[in-house]
Amino acid sequence: MSNSILIKNGTLVTMDERDAVTDGSLLIRDGRIAAVCASDSEADVVIDAAGCAVLPGFVQSHIHLCQTLFRGSADDLALIDWLKKRVWPMEAAHTHESLRASARLGVAELIKGGTTCALTMETVNHTEAVFRVVEESGFRATVGKCMMDRGEEVPAALHEETEASIRESLALLEAWHGRASGRIRYCFAPRFAISCTRGLLERVARLAVERGVMIHTHASENRTEIEIVERETGQRNVVYLDELGLTGAHVLLAHCVHLDDVEIEVLSRTGTHVAHCPSSNLKLGSGLARVALMLERGVSVSFGADGAPCNNRLDMWTEMRTAALLQKALGGAEALPARQALRLATMGGARALGLDTEIGSLETGKRADVSIVKLDQLHSAPRPAEIVSALVYSTQSSDVQTVIIDGQIVMRDRQLLTLDENQVIAEANREAALLMSRAGI
Repeated sequence: MSNSILIKNGTLVTMDERDAVTDGSLLIRDGRIAAVCASDSEADVVIDAAGCAVLPGFVQSHIHLCQTLFRGSADDLALIDWLKKRVWPMEAAHTHESLRASARLGVAELIKGGTTCALTMETVNHTEAVFRVVEESGFRATVGKCMMDRGEEVPAALHEETEASIRESLALLEAWHGRASGRIRYCFAPRFAISCTRGLLERVARLAVERGVMIHTHASENRTEIEIVERETGQRNVVYLDELGLTGAHVLLAHCVHLDDVEIEVLSRTGTHVAHCPSSNLKLGSGLARVALMLERGVSVSFGADGAPCNNRLDMWTEMRTAALLQKALGGAEALPARQALRLATMGGARALGLDTEIGSLETGKRADVSIVKLDQLHSAPRPAEIVSALVYSTQSSDVQTVIIDGQIVMRDRQLLTLDENQVIAEANREAALLMSRAGI
């Protein structure tokens, strides 16, 4: 890793409190941002960002790296059938090798699209393989082993005993939380209310507070899911989770598509975070989350691509643009403006992960998670007067040229440096074929 990097001649989109956008240089030293609008000084590495925007790396708050190998294998199904007929059987067929290949493919795609950090829920088994990939690739991630101790039509390989699920989760936490100078963290990841016993959820709520780690789960994604929770508990999903202690500033709920006003108030009052996954919600036919309303009522919202079999790509540019357009369709042209959408993709994600003092903006002292993005492509020309608008509505993942995570250059001039792209694809093709054979799909 270079001790110092100077990025010069770029347009700095800082996402600081003033939303400052300015032409200048960014100096990185020993993994942190040493100066914004730095005077040109000597550095180990100098990157000319002329014609480019320099912005904080995206923070995706809901990803499943374990599902990247399933891309294109679970199309045109609603959530519950999607899980039972495709995703659960494929997750059950994972080996350590196939999960490694899936995580490598996902991390490579995320980096190439300018995502530098993710909150990711894995499957029940082999989670250590994902941690190894995150460690070796230089990616920043908070990773959780999926927890499932109940549910109908759950494959035997995914159906856990409650104590075994907790024991394995704690072992992973002890082994991995805080590794790589804090770049790698652990979270508890109970899948959702209908695949976890009340006892498991209550234990997770207590342990997360005791151990000072996040909880990452799904909630209110699909109407059928909500009906099942109401039938079994007599309560709406978010109200049930709140009663068990699964709300708060350390909790992130993925989706929250169908919330009533009481549930929105619970999220706002408790400071619980919501991960909005617009492409996944559209593809699975789940519905349109009322994001603009949640934000208006003080709910913390961020973005995630979800998994490859329900998207089918892990591209924050698509999620950011789609989110903004959908909210305009629901609430009018002024809903979720470009600057707010970009903030949710950067500082919003950092806040959701409890990392907003460390990443999410270009500010002196923060960890150097940075992407450099070309602005002179056909689809973004002429050079816009409003850079943020161009980033949200025009930019594509292929415009990302260079990515830095924790002061390490992990991609330069579209070339991955910590992963071999051809090897990643070949490994994914090989392991996907073997996995589908094991799953009988």
